[in-house]
Amino acid sequence: VQLVESGGGLVQPGGSLRLSCAASGFTFSRYAMRWYRQAPGKERELVAAISSAGASTYYAGSVKGRFTISRDNAKNTVYLQMNSLKPEDTAVYYCKAERVSGPDYWGQGTQVTVSS
Repeated sequence: VQLVESGGGLVQPGGSLRLSCAASGFTFSRYAMRWYRQAPGKERELVAAISSAGASTYYAGSVKGRFTISRDNAKNTVYLQMNSLKPEDTAVYYCKAERVSGPDYWGQGTQVTVSS
């Protein structure tokens, strides 16, 4: 089982990044997917979530209207489009695969730094 995040990097405030999370080793289309982030000295927080078929999404209040989660079940990949980035969005971003019957899987994370 693998979840591999990519697309992080350094971006100026107001810029955009698109994170990807490629899944393998399990039936991706049966899992809801979530993006979390963890900033230095802070707890990991849920940023966005999407249902297994992509019909339902959730966003934390701090990112609503700026971030968009999507998935392509044919490519076993979930995305996080991040626009209008702010310095407070700086964190390591993780994807997670969840299913009621479990188990859950985590990626290794990708660093996003928003700074001028």
